[in-house]
Amino acid sequence: MAHLITFLGKGGVGRTTVAIAAAKKLAQNGDRVLLATQDPTPAFSVQLGVPVTPDPTEIAPNLSVVQFQSPVMLEKGWEEVKSLEAQYLRSPTLKNVYGQELAVFPGIETALSFYEIRNFNASFKYDVIIYDGAGDLSTLKGFGIPGSANWYLRRFRQVILESDLGKALAPFVQPITNAIFNRSWSLENFAEEPTDEIRSLLQEGEKAIADPKRVLAYLITDDSPMAIAKAQYLWGSAQQVGVSVGGVLWNKTNSPSAQSSEFSPLPIIPLPPWQGDDWQPLMDALPNLRNVGDIPKPIEIDSPSRQVKVFLPGFSKQQVKLTQYGPELTIEAGDQRRNLILPPPFTGQPVKGAKFQKPYLIISL
Repeated sequence: MAHLITFLGKGGVGRTTVAIAAAKKLAQNGDRVLLATQDPTPAFSVQLGVPVTPDPTEIAPNLSVVQFQSPVMLEKGWEEVKSLEAQYLRSPTLKNVYGQELAVFPGIETALSFYEIRNFNASFKYDVIIYDGAGDLSTLKGFGIPGSANWYLRRFRQVILESDLGKALAPFVQPITNAIFNRSWSLENFAEEPTDEIRSLLQEGEKAIADPKRVLAYLITDDSPMAIAKAQYLWGSAQQVGVSVGGVLWNKTNSPSAQSSEFSPLPIIPLPPWQGDDWQPLMDALPNLRNVGDIPKPIEIDSPSRQVKVFLPGFSKQQVKLTQYGPELTIEAGDQRRNLILPPPFTGQPVKGAKFQKPYLIISL
């Protein structure tokens, strides 16, 4: 499996520059690297110094580059949707709708990019995929898609099964599905079987995102107070979707400001300014980005004290809210909402209290 590395930070702090330097360095060290950009404009090609296309192109030993273009990805994805429909329906209805006709809705670019990354990962052609995405909340929400979608599948399937409408329709599901679909289902199977492939895909995604040896992000900032504040916010937001942050790349300086202490315990790596076409000084300053150091665990369980500690850096007490509905906890922090199923031995137990002691939300059970 490839190691996916991405960068988070305010626009203008040098995310793309660092992504290119990181890809060059890893390729020089012998890793098979795919540098993937979500920037559809010619600007990326100009900075890289070579043309970039929607198909992976090898531009140096061990280094390939690809440009994600939403219309192209949507066409490919649509063909897979039609194939899946044909597998289940006796008379497919989407066969006369073509991917080339589809409009790209705002926000779908990130989801399409992550699906494309999954396909590249499954090809086993690369050791590392460097993803130069938007580097903001939209990127993190893309990482959160597997967890959120899996929650909807799990909860709404149960809602349908237990509802009066579901019970009323149950006797009719088998004959109707037998006539329409390529197989016959009961209500329970009807709510389960068509989503098996999707659920498997989502669970695979959740597992990968939670493993820093498979997905790792780095914060990028400079001495600007706005850039520092944005990096801190993205650090906490990354924890909400389960993405590990391996360190802070302090760009365009040899000596980070005193505010670097606010990112403790993350390592701080100063980076020199990029000098035109000379990539080597920046490459030399970069650490081994694949090296997973002592990253704070997103959740720590203290069974004797009956406490669960949730790591939420970058947020204040006023930005964090905890609610409990049924067996799950909902943690709101900033613009993110996370549904958490407590692990044994606390599964399904009511919360007795919670307090926020920066950077942890401490839950008592």
